[in-house]
Amino acid sequence: MDARGLTTEARRLAAEELELARAFGAPRALGAALCCAARVAQGDGGIGLLHEAVAVLDASAAQLERARAHAALGAVLLRDGAPEAAREPLRVAIDLAHRCGANALEDATLADLRATGARPRRRVTTGAGALTPSERRIADLAATGQQNREIAEALFVTMATVEFHLRNAYRKLGIASRTQLAGALAG
Repeated sequence: MDARGLTTEARRLAAEELELARAFGAPRALGAALCCAARVAQGDGGIGLLHEAVAVLDASAAQLERARAHAALGAVLLRDGAPEAAREPLRVAIDLAHRCGANALEDATLADLRATGARPRRRVTTGAGALTPSERRIADLAATGQQNREIAEALFVTMATVEFHLRNAYRKLGIASRTQLAGALAG
């Protein structure tokens, strides 16, 4: 069988797997089948399948498959000349791969993210591990009940600096108020 025959067979098998996964309905199986079908898809069909895989897996507990889908989407977008669009799925993939202990996936995806022109300072982009030392120090003080003015005076910085670091900490921790800080920093 020549390369064209192998490609046709791969597409047939991927379509069959996708059909079975849709019938079964489990998010992990469907997401994996969508990623597989995207690999052998012709034209722009692969990007659509990867977007669907990401949507299915984002609503599931299958974090490693979710990381793989985001990484695949980011890599395809990068390869198709859309580096800015590739950055967010790649960042999500790095974060998930790190949390899953998938070092090889994390390293490969980090290389793709750097190829987009991004200069990530940290591999983890959410949670307490993503905080810079300044963000962590200010968040810790705020979690103990100190007000912004007290934190600024204690650290010899401006109120604007405290507010800036707290805003970043809230975003990275996925919280909206000071009352949630202690729990988010502990987790």
